[in-house]
Amino acid sequence: MFVLSSIVISQPSADESSMELSDQPTDKMDWWRDARFGMFIHWGLYAVPAGEHMGKRTDRIGEWIMHHLNIPIKEYETYAQQFNPVKFDAQAWVALAKEAGMKYMVITSKHHDGFCLWDSKVTDWDVLDASPFKRDILRELADACERESIRLCFYHSIMDWHHPDAQAINEPNYNSRDPKSVNPNFSRYFQNYLKPQVKELMTGYGDIGVMWFDGEWIPDYTTEMGKELYQEIVDADPDMIINNRVDKGRQGMQGMNKEGEFAGDFGTPEQEIPDQGLAGVDWESCMTMNDTWGFKHFDQNWKSAETLIHNLIDIASKGGNYLLNVGPTGAGEIPEASVKRLADIGTWMKTNGEAIYGTSASPFDKPAWGRYTQKDNLVFVHIFDWPKDGKLTIPDQGMPFQEAQLWTNKGNVKVDLKKNADGWIVSLPAEAPNDIASVVALKK
Repeated sequence: MFVLSSIVISQPSADESSMELSDQPTDKMDWWRDARFGMFIHWGLYAVPAGEHMGKRTDRIGEWIMHHLNIPIKEYETYAQQFNPVKFDAQAWVALAKEAGMKYMVITSKHHDGFCLWDSKVTDWDVLDASPFKRDILRELADACERESIRLCFYHSIMDWHHPDAQAINEPNYNSRDPKSVNPNFSRYFQNYLKPQVKELMTGYGDIGVMWFDGEWIPDYTTEMGKELYQEIVDADPDMIINNRVDKGRQGMQGMNKEGEFAGDFGTPEQEIPDQGLAGVDWESCMTMNDTWGFKHFDQNWKSAETLIHNLIDIASKGGNYLLNVGPTGAGEIPEASVKRLADIGTWMKTNGEAIYGTSASPFDKPAWGRYTQKDNLVFVHIFDWPKDGKLTIPDQGMPFQEAQLWTNKGNVKVDLKKNADGWIVSLPAEAPNDIASVVALKK
């Protein structure tokens, strides 16, 4: 039996919780908290049908097409023969993330269909053995990330619709099984397939920042397995950050843990931003630009750059990270609509990024006109709705502000700051320097 390390797994004591910040080494999470903004990439065979199989479109997310259209395994395997993304350019993808102001990248090493984007030693169901592409996608991304100082991270699905010891127990049509049933051989898949693949990812691609698991909700996978996997990973690499989907504690799309003892270093709200943030825990909202994670050629319901930038600010103001998704095409290109929005975000970040990176949650209640972030001796005022009278009131919470600067793409401009009975009054010019969100830095 293969394991990541030969250890004895001990259960956490009653007063331990891996979701509490105090239980994690402070230096382990520091880079991740400072980053605040990352790129999620959902890419695999599902980009080939692009949401449509044999003339039938899925009205659900693109990467679940095998499940939602009930495609038999052998039929789905033909998409591997069509997967030849010759326009894939790892350097261009990483440069795009960097220009957008992103600090890390999470790529689907294997999604629920089981297809691997690297040359796995435990299966031929991978890009080098099953497709005509014959290139290690993760290797190319790892090299590009190292060149550009972007932290590479791996999404990895626990669920596997292709493996007979996992969800493919009833092949050729895996989807006919009772979703509440358990594969009696799943522990063999866990020990001899899932764990070796995790080791390949951790040891073959340089300094990996995060193992981002998913598909943990299946009944085959137990909380004991989750704790075992978590412990073996951190024993092998104490600095590895692991999301809470390694265990069974996630409560729906809210992403945070149910009551109880569960492994994982941060929570994972999906397609939502917690209204009041999540005090005392690390968390990351993963969200799409349109309505799918994996590419669908007919999904053109794109969020505006304004919405995406406001989401980034809102999440940072609540102490969270923003993991923003792109779904590349079967040819290996990131859709132009995504490229344009990332460029717009990057333009905003060039002027205002320091009001996002390394910041902590707002010291004030959420105002109707914008948000706050803070760092060291600065409070950053993010103004979405520019005051028509040129006066912005900041609540007085005993902070001795000394000066205020308005950030513009031409440099910082000192603006008048006075205190009265209502709080601190910032005097602003008639026009906002940025139509989406302008930043005033208040120095204590």
